[in-house]
Amino acid sequence: MLDFNNTSNWPTFFFIGIPGLEPAHMWISIPFCFLYLVALVGNVLLLVVVRTEQNLHEPQFYLLAMLALTDLGLSLSTMPSVLAIFWFDVHHIGLDACLTQMFFIHTLSSVESGVLVSMAFDRLVAICAPLNYTRILTHYTVACLSGAALIRGATLLAPLPFFLRTFSFCGANILSHSYCYYPDMLNLACGDVTFSSVYGLVCVLCTFAVDVIFILISYMKILGTVMKLGIQDRNWKSLQTCACHLCTVLVFYLPLISLAVLHRYTQETSPILYTTMSNAYLLMTPLLNPVVYSLKSRQIQAALRKRFWAQRVVAGE
Repeated sequence: MLDFNNTSNWPTFFFIGIPGLEPAHMWISIPFCFLYLVALVGNVLLLVVVRTEQNLHEPQFYLLAMLALTDLGLSLSTMPSVLAIFWFDVHHIGLDACLTQMFFIHTLSSVESGVLVSMAFDRLVAICAPLNYTRILTHYTVACLSGAALIRGATLLAPLPFFLRTFSFCGANILSHSYCYYPDMLNLACGDVTFSSVYGLVCVLCTFAVDVIFILISYMKILGTVMKLGIQDRNWKSLQTCACHLCTVLVFYLPLISLAVLHRYTQETSPILYTTMSNAYLLMTPLLNPVVYSLKSRQIQAALRKRFWAQRVVAGE
């Protein structure tokens, strides 16, 4: 029997899993395990294909590899606590482990948002300034964009664990998700959390809000450029790549925005809704990104077919 009343300086936090379906957690773990496996295999496969295929050594595919690497990190950050709940009925986590998981989840989410901005910039240059593409989007530029996304995320979000360490936690330290999430933990803190809450909001505005605005402006500019061209001159291949990127943007930002709205502007929300949105936020993105690019990018498809047939030839020998 778990003791949910913890008022010590080193509290234990408790995950609730899926409320009302506790007896079925073992069965629910099967699809969760399968989805995590698909996400891990899909992103690793994308990394391997981009690394080994010379024709994919281009800026847009380097950025895709960065996206896959970030998705891989997000999956590995949440998988231990999620599967521990459903497999082993382990619902508790210590403060240090919780803060570590929270830091990596929020930092990698910020990095992924930055990578999506870089991919939008890549498409903007490719369509609006194609003659200058190879001069602007060099390997050095891609490295700088990826590094900037990583540094921004780590720098802005590094104070969050220290803020939470200054608070005591009283009452039932029950988390709404299957992982540690900053607004969720902040709601459990005792004392005045105004500054910490405002700082978290500033981080969201400086990362996700700014990124969404830049992505929208980029695609408005792209659409305006394409509409000015005649039907024969339109680069349908580039537009197809844009469609892949837009699908990725929607898959990432829609659950993120929905989860943020639920935490800040709803008081009595169904726990099942929290669980659904939180899992969609951090599980569906790593799962769907490889699928979207594998289905829509002809170069990725060709590379996968080439690798598949090479493996069959080797197996046949």
